[in-house]
Amino acid sequence: MSKLKIIISGGGTGGHIFPAIAIATAVQKLEPQCEILFVGALGKMEMEKVPAAGFTIVGLPVAGFHRTLTLRNLAFPFKLISSMFKAYKVVKDFAPNAVVGVGGYASGPVLKVASMVNVPSLLQEQNSFPGITNRILAKKANRICVAYHNMDRFFPSSKLLMTGNPVRSGLASTSTKQEAATFWKLDPNKKTILILGGSLGARSVNNGILLGLDKLDDNVQLLWQTGKIYVDEMRMKLPSELVGRVKIMDFIANMSMAFAVADVVVSRAGASSISELALLGKPSIFVPSPNVSEDHQTKNALALVEKQAAQMIADANVADILPQACLLLSNEAALSALATNIQIFAKPNAAEDIALEVIKLAKSK
Repeated sequence: MSKLKIIISGGGTGGHIFPAIAIATAVQKLEPQCEILFVGALGKMEMEKVPAAGFTIVGLPVAGFHRTLTLRNLAFPFKLISSMFKAYKVVKDFAPNAVVGVGGYASGPVLKVASMVNVPSLLQEQNSFPGITNRILAKKANRICVAYHNMDRFFPSSKLLMTGNPVRSGLASTSTKQEAATFWKLDPNKKTILILGGSLGARSVNNGILLGLDKLDDNVQLLWQTGKIYVDEMRMKLPSELVGRVKIMDFIANMSMAFAVADVVVSRAGASSISELALLGKPSIFVPSPNVSEDHQTKNALALVEKQAAQMIADANVADILPQACLLLSNEAALSALATNIQIFAKPNAAEDIALEVIKLAKSK
C-alpha cells in the first residue's frame, strides 16, 4: 500500500487547534511516512500555530454565522460556497485516505466534501453538548470520538468511541514550583492563581479580575493571560502597587511552567482546557463562556461540578473570581479534593487512541 495521506480540518481557537496537532503528532509517530495536510480558516490562529508545529496548512475563506444581526452575515453564504469549492479542490488534489474534523469553521466544508467523494471521516467531538454542525456531519461520519458519557443522545451509538480529548504535548513539567516561580519572576513563597480566558482572551473575565484586585490577599499573586487584544488595556489599568505580584501576558506559550507555578487555575470551560487540567490534577474554577453554541461550556463545567471535581462561577458574576479563588486557596482540604476528583476525567492516551482509529479508517479505504 502507498503511504497514507490524511487531512485534519478545523480550528479557530486553541481548543480546536492544539488537539488537532496532538492527533497529527500521534499519527506520525505510529505511521512515520504518513502525509498530513491541515485545512483551516483564513485569518484564524491555526494559520500561524499549525506551521509553527511543523505541519502544512491550507486556508478556506469560511467564516461563522453571527447570532446577532450584523451586515457581516451578508457575506456568509458567499464565503461558504467559495469554501465548498476550495475544499473540493483540496480533497481531490490531495486525495486523502481519511479526513478528520476537530471542530471549527473549516470542518464543515471539508467533511461534507469527504462524504461526497466517499473518503472515510472521523469526528472528534470535544464537548458534552455538540454543536449543530457536528450533529449534521455525524450522519455521514464513520467514527465519532467523544470525551463525555451519554453522547448517544446526539450520535449513533454504533459510531461512538470514548477516547477523551487530546492535549498538547509537554504540559507536565518536571520543574518545582520554586523553579517555575523563578522562571516567571514571581515569589515562590506566595500562592499563585493562573488566569486563562482562552487562547484569544475573554473581556468579561479580564474585567472581573480588575474588579477583584482590591480583594486580592497579600499572600496571593497572579499569572494572567489576557489575550492579545486586551493586554495593553489590562496593563494600563493594573494598580502600580500590584505590578510585582501580577504578571500580565497576552499569550502563555510555556504552559508547562504556567501550570507548575499554579496553585489554582481560573479558566473558561472549553473541552481542551478541562482535559489539560484533569490530566495535571489542578484545582480549578471554571467560568463558562456564554457566547458559545448551545451553552456547551456550562454543560462541560457542570459535568465536573456534579462530581465535586471543580468549582464554577457564572460569567455574570466575574467579580467573584478572585474572592472565591482566595477562599479556595485558604482551604487545603478543598484543594486536595478538587485535585483528586478532577483526575477522574483524565484520558492520557486520547491522542494515541484517536490516531489508531484514524489510521484504521485510512487503511480501510
